[in-house]
Amino acid sequence: MKKRIVLLFLFIGIFHVSAQKYATKTGNLKFEASVESFEEVAAENKNTSAILDSGTGDIAVLTLMKGFRFKVTLMEEHFNENYVESDKFPKASFKGKIEDFDVSKLSTAAKTVKISGDLTLHGRIKKVTVNAKISNADDKITVIGNFEVKAEDFNIEIPKLVSKKVADKVKVSFNLPLTKM
Repeated sequence: MKKRIVLLFLFIGIFHVSAQKYATKTGNLKFEASVESFEEVAAENKNTSAILDSGTGDIAVLTLMKGFRFKVTLMEEHFNENYVESDKFPKASFKGKIEDFDVSKLSTAAKTVKISGDLTLHGRIKKVTVNAKISNADDKITVIGNFEVKAEDFNIEIPKLVSKKVADKVKVSFNLPLTKM
């Protein structure tokens, strides 16, 4: 009986160690809502955090809204104060799962995967499904992808005065270089 218990704990310990977590605090998140013939509406956040559980494929991403940098400082102010209201809604997050994830099947050649989960922005939650590329090189898993969202889905109002200068669909791209924790 004692041997079985010891073997059970040993097996659980080995299984727990093999399910590594990978993380980053320097993920890159960009968005663009530009309209042709008008000034570029784009920003980048190079301090996006993410964590991936290699045993389950669960992934979580968090970014601070005030971390987005625009080419035009005035746009950054309007973005934070009038659109996403960063003082009231300081973060955007995604919590989801990489479908059919198997870390042992990853290689340096990028593999297309589907990631589904909840995107939280401006106090609203929306289910999203994203196609992404994932690879593993030198104990670093990299997840790269893009998707589109609508500001109206997150109750972000675009004033009529500038509505023709901002795209209805916002293009979002991400690059998450995750290392073992």
